[in-house]
Amino acid sequence: MTGLRLEELSASTVVAANNLTLKPGQEQYVAPVSHSIAEAYVNPTTAWPRVVVDDDEVVGFIMGNFDAESDDDTLRSCIWRMNVAADQQGQGIGRFAVHALADEARLRGFDRLTVVYEPGDDGPEEFFRHIGFEVVGETPYGEHVAALTIAPSPHAE
Repeated sequence: MTGLRLEELSASTVVAANNLTLKPGQEQYVAPVSHSIAEAYVNPTTAWPRVVVDDDEVVGFIMGNFDAESDDDTLRSCIWRMNVAADQQGQGIGRFAVHALADEARLRGFDRLTVVYEPGDDGPEEFFRHIGFEVVGETPYGEHVAALTIAPSPHAE
């Protein structure tokens, strides 16, 4: 997995991202990539959708949101969605994607990255805790709000 990189969505990567399959039971915790693409189209100034590519194969998808003006602190710098292909999970792709999103947040002057997820046996909680997120709250729907502290970039304006 030394060839990992993020790419902006393109005609060919959108199709591959939409075809990512999850492990059984994970579907209930994340919306389909097609929903994220639609949201990115509706919110082009704040949404940051990217595919994770290993060599030339799309192996994951992550979408962040950057909105310093949001009234909701949780949505200022956050992960909206993340999917990693079922047969590629456990190989560092998710960690790479989150760190790349955190790097983008840092470049934009943010010092925290948040994520909202539903707790559950097949859910993403263990993954997020493992890479440093800490639960900082709960939504009215029982979802966890977790945050990762990131050092600000010395080059942020």
